[in-house]
Amino acid sequence: MLMADEELHETDSNDQKDWQNEVKAEETSAEDAKDVAESVESGKSDASEDEDETYGVDMEQVQAVLNATADKATLTPQMQRMMNRQAENTKRVEETIKGTKSNPRWFVPVFCAFMIVGLIWCVVYYLSPTGSWPIPNIGAWNLAIGFALIMVGFLMTMGWR
Repeated sequence: MLMADEELHETDSNDQKDWQNEVKAEETSAEDAKDVAESVESGKSDASEDEDETYGVDMEQVQAVLNATADKATLTPQMQRMMNRQAENTKRVEETIKGTKSNPRWFVPVFCAFMIVGLIWCVVYYLSPTGSWPIPNIGAWNLAIGFALIMVGFLMTMGWR
């Protein structure tokens, strides 16, 4: 039985060493990524210049198309289509935003108030001695009033936009 415990502890220590090596490797890769980001910020790196040459597209021109600041006369047909598509998408999003309807500001507080008042109504009925509160002499109909208030609140939530 002593050997089983020793084997267990040995494997735990080996796993711990591997985990420490992985953490060190991740820290090194994070530092490498920071170095690459700094080189990109300071100017175009050799790799990005090679990519521009490989694809035949100037990244500054692509950025100008995406920002809609490019001169349409100097663009290739593909770039012009991309710029037109971008403008159509922007227009569609703006129309969608304009077309949305919203509730008045009082709507949410009112339906929350209905649900809370209905809940309080039911709790008061259950806690009152002999069930005489909130309205005396109607008995269990107090529960019906409380549940009706709660349901009005829930039904109002369906119209919330």
